[in-house]
Amino acid sequence: MFDALTDRLGGIFDGLTGRGALSEKDVTSALREIRVALLEADVALPVVKDFIGKIKERAVGEEVIRSVKPGQQVIKIVHDGLVDMLGGENAETGLRVDNPPSVIMMAGLQGSGKTTTTAKIAKRLAERDKKKVLLASLDVRRPAAMEQLAILAKQVGGSVTSLPIVEGQMPAEIARRALQAAKLGGHDVVFLDTAGRTSIDEQMMAEAAEIAKIAQPKETLLVADALTGQDAVETARRFHERLPLTGLVLTRMDGDGRGGAALSMRAVTGLPIKFLGTGEKLDGLDAFEAKRVAGRILGQGDIVSLVEKAGDQLDAEKAERMAKKMRKGEFDLNDLADQLKQMQKMGGLGGIMGMLPGAKKAKQALAAANMDDSVLKRQEAIISSMTKKERAKPALLNASRRKRIAAGAGVDVQEVNKVLKMHRQMADMMKKLGKGGMKGMMNALGGAGVSPADIAKMGKGAALPGGGMPGLGGGMPPGGLPGLGGGKKK
Repeated sequence: MFDALTDRLGGIFDGLTGRGALSEKDVTSALREIRVALLEADVALPVVKDFIGKIKERAVGEEVIRSVKPGQQVIKIVHDGLVDMLGGENAETGLRVDNPPSVIMMAGLQGSGKTTTTAKIAKRLAERDKKKVLLASLDVRRPAAMEQLAILAKQVGGSVTSLPIVEGQMPAEIARRALQAAKLGGHDVVFLDTAGRTSIDEQMMAEAAEIAKIAQPKETLLVADALTGQDAVETARRFHERLPLTGLVLTRMDGDGRGGAALSMRAVTGLPIKFLGTGEKLDGLDAFEAKRVAGRILGQGDIVSLVEKAGDQLDAEKAERMAKKMRKGEFDLNDLADQLKQMQKMGGLGGIMGMLPGAKKAKQALAAANMDDSVLKRQEAIISSMTKKERAKPALLNASRRKRIAAGAGVDVQEVNKVLKMHRQMADMMKKLGKGGMKGMMNALGGAGVSPADIAKMGKGAALPGGGMPGLGGGMPPGGLPGLGGGKKK
């Protein structure tokens, strides 16, 4: 969602960091361009004026203009300003669910993704905080709304259940029944998924106010569609005037909108953004942290979120089996297929690259090499076209077998050879790692043209030999990204 803004700001900052010294005129000109970039990203005008005013106070001064790296100093000031605009580094973004049964009331317009978001947050609480959760749908108007929440609760499974549906009950009665069921069932958290409308009306707000009075919720979250831009901000403001909200959830953050709603929401409403929703899958939910989002907008990446996402997708048993095989120096094609699936679950090449520092250059490198997520799918298809025996023993794959696999996967034999070469390189790495521990890994990297000294430099942002990772400042490594071949043929 922030790609266009990231590109614009990246271009502005490249112009600043390329200079040894900055005049007041240079900084003022850059701030003018930043102002235009934020307005084009659909950030509310009062928010932009306030933001630029605060930045200008700090950026136009002796400290910046005479500093050793004035361009970097300006970037830091803009980063800090974005963090403040998004709510500050120490903003309260967690959910208050410490006194069971804690009630969380979900509000929002129809079509904003309220019901799906309810299930996503319930899943997060159940899996991360080990809470027993009850979901109750109070939407008696939208066809199959109650059934949808019940199905989502079954999909989440575990300690998440839904309140049984009783035909003919009104929202207030359902709320009372949900509270009683939560007390009797020993639930830690109860979600009340209220009805939405296509627009805010008096009947809707009166119903929500009555439910809030009955349930006394610890949290009242407004779910807003980020793609609606400033309409989402206005919706949040009007809801908050009638219903005391405690936080916001922005959905469809993976869309192609301009991101202005996310940047304006906190400043206009004064409410903290708690979560960001992406996609329809139940694991498509990220906790909102101002510092991480500001880092992503400025192309500095979000390594913490990437690690968290990897941890969420990790299968503990598989990881343990993999660790044992690594200690023995074993790595077959089944293991490679697992790695490719893991990358796809984490958002594919684009999703992973978007969270790495230098995301803009990383994506440009992928585009230049004609690489996208279809590379991972095609390589997985090639491995799936092999027999179990072939996957376990790649040495069996002679020329005729490779032709058969290529025909089965619908690719050229060269593509099969690329996958086998990739596997061979990774298997060699595992063998050296298995034999010599950390020293073996250093030797393995040395064989790939990477010395221990290079690894030390990587921590300071230096590129690998050949201009490869990290930061992808030097473009693609020879032959494409490590382990992914050379990309698609044009």
